[in-house]
Amino acid sequence: MSKSRPSFDSLPLRKDGPHGNAWGLWGTNDQLGMLNLLTPTNTTAASKEIEHGTRISVDWPLNKMSPPCFNRIAFGHNIINKAPRSVNDDTVTFNTQSSSQWDGFRHYGYQKEKRYYNDCTNEDVLGSEKNGIHVWVENGGVVGRGVLLDYKSWAEDKGVWSVESCFQTTPITVDVLEDIATKQDVEFKEGDILFIRTGWTGAYDVLDTQARTKLSETYPPPAIGIESSEKTVRWIWQKGFAAVAGDQPSFEAWPCQNTDYLLHEWLLAGWGLPIGEIFDLDKLAKECKEKNKYSFFFSSMPIHVPGGVASPPNGVAIL
Repeated sequence: MSKSRPSFDSLPLRKDGPHGNAWGLWGTNDQLGMLNLLTPTNTTAASKEIEHGTRISVDWPLNKMSPPCFNRIAFGHNIINKAPRSVNDDTVTFNTQSSSQWDGFRHYGYQKEKRYYNDCTNEDVLGSEKNGIHVWVENGGVVGRGVLLDYKSWAEDKGVWSVESCFQTTPITVDVLEDIATKQDVEFKEGDILFIRTGWTGAYDVLDTQARTKLSETYPPPAIGIESSEKTVRWIWQKGFAAVAGDQPSFEAWPCQNTDYLLHEWLLAGWGLPIGEIFDLDKLAKECKEKNKYSFFFSSMPIHVPGGVASPPNGVAIL
């Protein structure tokens, strides 16, 4: 455990605040949360993960989910031809959470207390730029050592993975994640950026139009993800991840199985821990398996929108 982070049993740090909060750990005005773990020393060490020079994007196409879930607007792309010149512009309209995305700290707060990370209020969100995703950009983005846990391959070996399981509330436990890490010979380090491949994006690819439409009309859409439990939040805190991400539409299995441990509350609002969703991890998993190397250098620079709630990752893993 880092000297800069107290034990899980010390939470909440703000005793007058919501359950599990780590408010004030990095200062009362902090807007980076666990991204504070991404230091120059951390970045230098992460660069040593580059052994092969293989570069892999983790962004799913912006127009891939059609129609989008969670009542979000559909992607729009318009090319503007400037005839008679051979010149074109284009405009793009999209919900920042309709494809691969980082959930920022303005996205999800404690539902009962109506507070976001470091005691940010709804009034702060609507009336200022506090906790905006631009703060990540201005402090170097999400850059460090990435680690992939390939649940899909593990579950296929066990004979328990199926397309259907991706569209059901299928919780992945800490015990399973630890087993995967052991089999992949993964050693975690404080400040790691954790990626978990469930196989959801690949499962979505094989759905027909009718099934995709039905999924988009179901609210909330059931999905595979990480188990919502005390054991999960304790594990994530103890490992000291700087950010977590998966290839599913909600990092936790959805709908939430235990609202006392709703990961969006604990991670985003409580700790300032970025959550990535619907990342495209299939090619990365293939390369990791071929090279028998599940750690890599990772770089992500969100779009620079002052006060932004979320952003495509613009992420690249380099092995």
